[in-house]
Amino acid sequence: MTDDYYRVALPDSELPTQWYNIIPDLPAPPPPPLHPGTLAPAGPDDLAPLFPMALIMQEVTGDSYVDVPGGVLDVLRLWRPSPLFRARRLEQALDTPAKIFYKYEGVSPAGSHKPNTAVPQAFYNHQEGVTRLTTETGAGQWGSALAFACAQYDMACEVWQVAASYRQKPYRKTMMEVWGAEVHSSPSEVTEYGRGLLAANPDHNGSLGIAISEAVAVAASDPGTRYALGSVLNHVLLHQTIIGEEALKQLAMVGETPDLLVGCTGGGSNFGGLSFPFLREKLAGRMNPVIRCVEPAACPSLTKGEYRYDFGDTGQMTPLLKMHTLGHSFIPDPIHAGGLRYHGMSPLVSHVYDLGLVEATAISQSECFAAALQFARTEGIVPAPEPTHAIAAAVREALACKESGEGKVILTALCGHGHLDLAAYEHYLSGKMVDLDLSDEALAAALADVPDLERTA
Repeated sequence: MTDDYYRVALPDSELPTQWYNIIPDLPAPPPPPLHPGTLAPAGPDDLAPLFPMALIMQEVTGDSYVDVPGGVLDVLRLWRPSPLFRARRLEQALDTPAKIFYKYEGVSPAGSHKPNTAVPQAFYNHQEGVTRLTTETGAGQWGSALAFACAQYDMACEVWQVAASYRQKPYRKTMMEVWGAEVHSSPSEVTEYGRGLLAANPDHNGSLGIAISEAVAVAASDPGTRYALGSVLNHVLLHQTIIGEEALKQLAMVGETPDLLVGCTGGGSNFGGLSFPFLREKLAGRMNPVIRCVEPAACPSLTKGEYRYDFGDTGQMTPLLKMHTLGHSFIPDPIHAGGLRYHGMSPLVSHVYDLGLVEATAISQSECFAAALQFARTEGIVPAPEPTHAIAAAVREALACKESGEGKVILTALCGHGHLDLAAYEHYLSGKMVDLDLSDEALAAALADVPDLERTA
């Protein structure tokens, strides 16, 4: 192909029909989740009150590839394969010799990458007779995706949205309700845990950890209800690898290989989905990209957190996960990237980071929004606040290439559009945005609540 392309589209026939599981290709397996009571490795029976057995088996599978069911492919075809773009106009504005590619996931019905896992999670639950799913959401992208997915299988959906985002992004709530979901601000009056937090602080900003606790509590109390998680766990990252598998094919179509891959990283699903197929190729010696996680300076679990066992939720209802954590009691500042405001990192992303296979950096939100404006004014797409972190990292690298003269190939995933996040842009454009970096004192206070287990367990 000539070098005059902007958009690389895969034909419908090239939609991946298998998800990729990176665990068998790693030099060592990740540590298992632990039962919070016995501290023994959690087994399928421990997870059965929350997840259908098909997803539990995917969580622990040793197979390198898992077939995508036909019933899932039928829904994914509404928007997949998603396009890969070369950001030529951004390259020109930066006057860089680098080539910048972005995999655009904002073409999904919910406007983000989240339906890639919401659809199979709803499908498997529906197959096992589940009639309602509960979940948490930060910015509302995951809640929107699950509401859409449940509508495809005629299931009820109940969502707890972090209070700070519930107030910042009211139209996310409306979108969820359009698809039939019931939405609560978290902490809520629905659960005993939420009521206790509101009694102590009626203006509580909430956190993803608190919202998880509320959604888990409701799911565990009803045999017809299960819980769905939008990030963090192995099966979620497995479903998202459809992003990286498509991107590999698209770059091959134009004869390109990435030198650097950057992805925004909150719970890890977007980053893992893009990067794991490329990490497979790197481990096999077929390419050698630098792979970099980019997280918010206000919630830097990889760059400032500790790698140890911690609860996935604030109410200590989940299994203990070995992950980079800021402490399950940590309440992040209300930055606009609500989807990145999680106290922990995916155990699988944490593991590959601990193995030295990927890098990590943290960027403050004002730099992210400055890069987002430059991207929007050149490429035309208004990014969601979450991928602005990856865009900022790509801009940093492109400007470094301008100084060095290197023509690197940079790949990122634009995991969603920001059409329902314009209040964040108004905040930046009006000069009201403030950078919120995590202090050592706040980190130490939150880590003090983490269970005192052997940190190398």
